[in-house]
Amino acid sequence: MGKLTVGALRAVLVVVLAGTVFVQAGMVWTLVSGSDPEDGSLPLTSFRVITILGMVSVQVAGICVWRLVTMVRRGTVFSHAAFRYVDAVIGAIVAIALLWFAVTVLNAPGQRDDPGVTVIMGGIGVAILGVALIVFVLRMLLAQAVTRDVEAAQMQAELDEVI
Repeated sequence: MGKLTVGALRAVLVVVLAGTVFVQAGMVWTLVSGSDPEDGSLPLTSFRVITILGMVSVQVAGICVWRLVTMVRRGTVFSHAAFRYVDAVIGAIVAIALLWFAVTVLNAPGQRDDPGVTVIMGGIGVAILGVALIVFVLRMLLAQAVTRDVEAAQMQAELDEVI
């Protein structure tokens, strides 16, 4: 990975993490201070809690991607230590999908006249789960690469003994 790519990715991660912390702080303040302008038409408190949890999931994924990029820069990404970060990213994506399904369920009663919106929202949730599956496939590729790296190191050690 080039320095420009790493720098750009880290800049995006910093902006996303700072933005989510800022929005979370505002939402928590609204919930705690009692200044919630909820008029009863929608369960805004539920939506706010789901949003806060969703942002925590995004933050977890962002921090794990940061750690993986650091491992790439150090040349240590093809190790068993990388799996915990990839697994955390997969878990965060699944959590986001489940939270999206919760939003869909909360929003569904208001869409009785137009159930297509609920179907589309459900489809988006399935697409989010699809992203988790893609990352899982990439994890399997990482596992194969780690296995090959270990085998190559063993063969190199045997070759060094022979020489």
